[in-house]
Amino acid sequence: MRGIDLGRALRELRLAGGKEAKAVARSAAMSPSKLSKIENGRLTPSVIDVERILTALDVPEEIKARLAEAARTIATEATAWRIYRRAGLHKHQEEIRAIEAQTRLLRVFQPSCIPGLLQSPEYVRAVQQHSELTPEVLEKMVGARLRRQEILFDRARSFHFLITESVLRWEILPPAMMAAQLDKLVTMSRMPNITVGVVPQGAPKAHLPTCSFVMFDSRLVIVEIPHAEITTSEPKDVDQYAAKFQAFELVAVTGREMRSMVEGIRDEFLRQQETW
Repeated sequence: MRGIDLGRALRELRLAGGKEAKAVARSAAMSPSKLSKIENGRLTPSVIDVERILTALDVPEEIKARLAEAARTIATEATAWRIYRRAGLHKHQEEIRAIEAQTRLLRVFQPSCIPGLLQSPEYVRAVQQHSELTPEVLEKMVGARLRRQEILFDRARSFHFLITESVLRWEILPPAMMAAQLDKLVTMSRMPNITVGVVPQGAPKAHLPTCSFVMFDSRLVIVEIPHAEITTSEPKDVDQYAAKFQAFELVAVTGREMRSMVEGIRDEFLRQQETW
């Protein structure tokens, strides 16, 4: 199914359901103009766009599955970070939030920094320090990131985070703030629906930590590389990332052992702070 056919199908479903375009756009976390372009074939929708629209339309599962499969004809997409910055990073955070709201099991592998859902406000700002955002735009982005974290308190959802030990030691903040960030990591790991695993430096590894990625159930993966964000829902691709996640999960430490490791590194930062 080509993009224009997919757009027309989405429009017909909306009209058949008696839903107003503005309401669907709002529920799908996109502007009415974007929805209009998709429905009229002037904009080819991404896999994420189609998922959000179908959820907003509340269509039967068999129709949702068929149209989602059609969207996989463009299953692998790359969007440059400069495009997200131009449109507003806070808007992209809201888009991701909408996808998370449709997810029961979220799996995150992060070899570069603390995962976004577990970041402190100071850490969010530090991660974005070289993105050339204005103070106003940066604060909008920070606010959107923190709003996303509210989903962690939904006990009906499960969150599995895997990070490498180097992430804990990478000092992008003053020692006291790094210690506070690690405290937050420990606190969140005690929640019954959250698992935090750390891959120790000395653990044998079957894979290289080439990039960070997020798995939304078993239907969608978002991969982050320096210049772009890559999205795929191709089943073979999803299976590949699931296997990679499982391989790192096997050598990661969790629970008390993980908290002991993190608290030890936190204490190193606190001792370092005393010498400042």
